[in-house]
Amino acid sequence: MTELVLTLSCIDRKGIVGAVGSSIAAQDCNILESAQYFDRASGRFFMRVHFAAPEGMTPARFRDGFRPTLLAYDMDAEITDTAVKPRVMLMVSKAGHCLNDLLYRWRFGRLPMTLVSVVSNHETWRARVEGEGLAFHHIPVTADTKAQQEAALLALVDAEKVELIVLARYMQVLSDELSRRLEGRVINIHHSFLPSFKGAQPYHQAHARGVKLIGATAHYVTADLDEGPIIEQDVERIDHTMTADDMAAAGRDIESRVLARAVGYHLERRILLNGDRTIVFR
Repeated sequence: MTELVLTLSCIDRKGIVGAVGSSIAAQDCNILESAQYFDRASGRFFMRVHFAAPEGMTPARFRDGFRPTLLAYDMDAEITDTAVKPRVMLMVSKAGHCLNDLLYRWRFGRLPMTLVSVVSNHETWRARVEGEGLAFHHIPVTADTKAQQEAALLALVDAEKVELIVLARYMQVLSDELSRRLEGRVINIHHSFLPSFKGAQPYHQAHARGVKLIGATAHYVTADLDEGPIIEQDVERIDHTMTADDMAAAGRDIESRVLARAVGYHLERRILLNGDRTIVFR
């Protein structure tokens, strides 16, 4: 059975849900899951529909049949085949908790992606990655070689036909030019202390200030550092009995699960952009 996902947004009007459902039924398809949202601030309507289609139905063929509805409501729409798994590259530096979590979920089929390679500015995780049968690309970077390193990275992204890059605790800031070039295709994870505790050892800084909540934020990368559209967040309450190292360990767990959820939402086409915000149909 072929399964397709339709995501769309448009200015809200009467009859959108009925028109979409009728168009899907007219092409002999059956809805499996549907979610919609009206944003009062922008006046836009957002919808995600997962449906079963006759064997041989392709996104292009469905779009042809859906075109009258698309044009009638001036929709921005995307149709994808769930059997086609996006090609993903992971990037990591020395901390491997997010990398290892994603590798585990991928290996056991919990993330519907084609993992093509891992890129790092260190050699730390080569054996781990190559042990999974994946390509490991060591691309070191310094302040003097950043432009050449990013050119090499872009060449690799093009050569491997990468559709999504996941910064699994990759500790180099992408240049504004690279961020703009890859906008909407890069997901980052970081602790949620920003902007309060910047730089090295943020959990130790938070411990010194007696912080009672720690968390993590996953977002799309834009040229505005750590200010791209937020996809997912989580927090955990802590107390005075925890050392700075205990807090850092708890933080690594939160970062891993928040990043995995964000990546999963992207792979399953559950995220729609609404200006600087996201609509996430969980």
